Amino acid sequence: MNKPLRRIAIFCGLLVLALLVRANWLQYVDAEELNANDRNRRVLIDRYAHERGNIIVDGKPITGSVKTDHNDFAYKRTYVNGPMWSPVTGYASQVFGANQIEKLEDGILSGNSDQLFFDRTMSMFTGDEKKGGNVVTTLSGAAQKAAFEGLGSKKGAVAAMDPKTGKILALASTPSYDPGTFAGSAKEDEKAWATLSSKDNKDKPMLNRALREVYPPGSTFKVVTAAAALEHGKVKDVNDETDTPEPYILPNTRTPMKNMSGGCENATLKYALQVSCNSVFAKLGDDVGRDKMLETAEKFGFNEAELDVPVRAAKSRYNETMDRPGNALSSIGQFDTATTPLQMAMVAAAIANDGKLMKPYMVDQLVAPNLDVISKTKPQEMSRPLSGENAQLLQDMMENVVENGGGKKAALGGGVKVGGKTGTAQHGENNAKNPYAWFISYAKTGDGSPVAVAVVVEDSGAERENISGGGLAAPIAKAVMKAVVDSKR
Repeated sequence: MNKPLRRIAIFCGLLVLALLVRANWLQYVDAEELNANDRNRRVLIDRYAHERGNIIVDGKPITGSVKTDHNDFAYKRTYVNGPMWSPVTGYASQVFGANQIEKLEDGILSGNSDQLFFDRTMSMFTGDEKKGGNVVTTLSGAAQKAAFEGLGSKKGAVAAMDPKTGKILALASTPSYDPGTFAGSAKEDEKAWATLSSKDNKDKPMLNRALREVYPPGSTFKVVTAAAALEHGKVKDVNDETDTPEPYILPNTRTPMKNMSGGCENATLKYALQVSCNSVFAKLGDDVGRDKMLETAEKFGFNEAELDVPVRAAKSRYNETMDRPGNALSSIGQFDTATTPLQMAMVAAAIANDGKLMKPYMVDQLVAPNLDVISKTKPQEMSRPLSGENAQLLQDMMENVVENGGGKKAALGGGVKVGGKTGTAQHGENNAKNPYAWFISYAKTGDGSPVAVAVVVEDSGAERENISGGGLAAPIAKAVMKAVVDSKR
C-alpha cells in the first residue's frame, strides 16, 4: 500500500474508532442522563404509553390514569381530590414535567426503574402490558382532610407527624391547585398552567408552604429557647423565679422588650411560657448565648440544608453570626429566625417523644406491579435535642399552656393530654402587615404521643387585633390531632 492510501486508511480507522467510542459512551455513560432529560420526547412518550402506578394513602390510590386521544400520549395522569393532596403528590404533566413524589419516584411509577427489571422482563414473555409500581405513603387521609378543611380559605400550611417514628401524617398548604388541570397537552391545560404559575398570581398556589416556605416562628420558638436553657443549666427548676427585670432592656441597647401580658417580672419558666413573656425568653436566650442557642436549634433541625422527606424541605434558619441583641430577639422567634411548618412539627415531636427526634418521611413502601415490596423505609433517629427529663419538664409546661394559657382551643378532653404553644409572628417592615398566627402541639394518650402538629396561618382575612395563634391556628391543630387519635381507637 502506498503512503497516501495508508494515511487515508489510518484516518478512516480512527473515525470508525471514534464513532464506536461515542456510541458506547452514549449508550452506557450518558444513557441515564439522557433518559432523564425532559426534552427527550421518546422518554415522555414511553412514560405515558401505559398506565402509571399510583400514590397510595390508607390503602387507596389518590392518583390514577385515563386514556387519551393524543397521538403520542396514550394516557394522562388524574388525581383524586387534587387540591387537598397536591402538597404530597406534586404533579405529572405531559407538557410541564413533574415534581415532588411524582418526579422523585418516577422510575417506580412509570415502571422504568431498574428495581422493576424482573417485572418488565416477565411482561415480555407473558405479553402483559407494562405497568408502573406504587408508592405507599405514611399519610393519614383523616388527618389530611382535617388540615385542609381547617385551613379552608385561609392562606397557610399544616404539617403533622408521628413523634415515635417520624412518619408524616398530614401535609397541607393553601391556597392550593389541582394538578389534574394541566396533566394533559390540550390548550385548556396550557391555560391552567399559565394561570397557576404566573408571577402575577399573588396567592402562589403551587408553593408548598408546609415544606418550602419559611416564616418567623414567633413565640412558638420559645420552646426551643426553654429547651436550651434547661439543657445548658441556665434553669434548674421550671417553678423557680427567673432573674428577669421589668422592663428588660435588650443587651447593648436602650430598647426595652415589650410584654403582651402582666406578671413577667421574675416569672417562673413555666408561667413565662403560659403567658408568653418576651422578656423572660429574650433574657434566657442571652444567658444561654448565641453559640449554645445555635447548638440546640441545630439539634432540632435548624440550618439543615438537605432534609429530604423525600421532597426536600427548605432550610430553617438560626443565624450563626448575629450579635447579642439579635440573638435575644431570635430567642423569641423574631429577628432572623425563620422556619418551615415541618420544622416546627419536628420541634413539637421531639419534645413529645421524650427528647428523641425521628427523621420525618412520607414514603413508607415502594411496591412492584405484582404487589411485591421493593423497599420499605425504616424509622431513623435524627438527633437528641434534649434529655428525657428535660423533655418531660417541657411537656408539663406545654400542657399547662393548653390548660391555663392561650392554647385552650386545642384541648381534646377524653383523657387525651395536649401540649401546645401559641405564636404570633411579626410580618412586614416595621410590623406593618398582619402577623402570622402559629400553633404547635402534640396529643398524648396512654400509649404515648401519636401525633405532633404545626399550623401557620399566613393570611386569614381577619382584622389585625383578632389574629392570634390560639384563636386561628389552635382549632386547626385540634382537628388534626383528633383525627389521628380517633383513628387509633
